[in-house]
Amino acid sequence: MTQGVLYIHSAPRALAPHIEWAASGVLGMPSRVRWEDQHVGRGLLRAELTWRGRDDTGARLVSALRGMHEVRFEVTQEATVASDGARWSCTPDLGIHHAATDRAGNTVLTEDHVRGCMDRAGNDPLALQRELGIALGEPWDEELEIYRHAGEGVPMRWLHRVS
Repeated sequence: MTQGVLYIHSAPRALAPHIEWAASGVLGMPSRVRWEDQHVGRGLLRAELTWRGRDDTGARLVSALRGMHEVRFEVTQEATVASDGARWSCTPDLGIHHAATDRAGNTVLTEDHVRGCMDRAGNDPLALQRELGIALGEPWDEELEIYRHAGEGVPMRWLHRVS
């Protein structure tokens, strides 16, 4: 078992019940989502939902939400003894980015991933910097940052390690 957080950074008000239904289907129980206005855009909402589940729960949440093209969201999943953690970020313009994370939440790139970045960049150091930035999810972080800050002051929900 593991746990994580589903962050809905922005969603049109009309999609809120669909998001709740999708999350409930993945989690196998009704999801109690506390929606708040997302002040970045008119008619947008934001929410956070902590979850507990199997090692595939984060990926299943992302799959359930990926067809909702107007939703900006992130899913985090804590590492366990048997598996790495993960973070998925999704924006309408960029689509989904997935990264493995360590126990501290740092993004982990595999040797093959780094070699792929090097191969695509060739001998161009700026291209290598761009490729590594994409691998680390920088474009997603840049696009989501304004929506994350718009949630400042919202009550925090702390997670505790699942054994």
